[in-house]
Amino acid sequence: MFEGPFSESIIKRAQEKGLVKINVTNIRNFATDRHKTVDDTPYGGGAGMVLKVDVMAKALDSISDGYRILLTPQGKLLNQEMVTQLSKRPHLVLIAGHYEGFDERIREYLVDQEVSIGDYVLTGGELAAVVVVDAVLRHVPGVLGKEESAKKESFSNNLLEYPQYTRPEEFQGWKVPDLLLSGDHEKIEKWRQEQALKRTKEKRPDLLTRKDCLSQSGSD
Repeated sequence: MFEGPFSESIIKRAQEKGLVKINVTNIRNFATDRHKTVDDTPYGGGAGMVLKVDVMAKALDSISDGYRILLTPQGKLLNQEMVTQLSKRPHLVLIAGHYEGFDERIREYLVDQEVSIGDYVLTGGELAAVVVVDAVLRHVPGVLGKEESAKKESFSNNLLEYPQYTRPEEFQGWKVPDLLLSGDHEKIEKWRQEQALKRTKEKRPDLLTRKDCLSQSGSD
């Protein structure tokens, strides 16, 4: 599940440049029985299987010190602000479970933070781990071709990204705004800021409840 995403595009190039190193640790390697059991039925009954705390502890002990993140629907919702903060940490350890869940002692004693990528349930945390890696790497210096790319993307200032156009200037009667063809960069930048704010108000007004967004946009 990790080989494809980590072997393509920006993540692949980041590794080739030596900007990031990604290791995958299989927790089954730390099970002690001949069946390599990593989960068991929950005490008190219930559906599904629960990842064992002893196996997880051994797997984590095998990894050098890092900021441990448990990927779970119960965690704090991932957003751009969190992504930026995580990108400043030298070593992240992403813990991806599978099926039912984790022994509660893993949450209480073995991790530094719980993170969720959305209010829904996945079969396992592998896909969530890929999402976190992709989002975080975009903020590591040198990963993107232009550093300004990450600064102007959606959510960077709690605003959605402004509309963008490229050639042809006209297609099926749909025209590029004249201002973008004017060469007046000051007016273009002002238009982009206005459009970003307008788009956010229309599509994600919840983002505008944040004071830092309102102050940066210059709007009241």
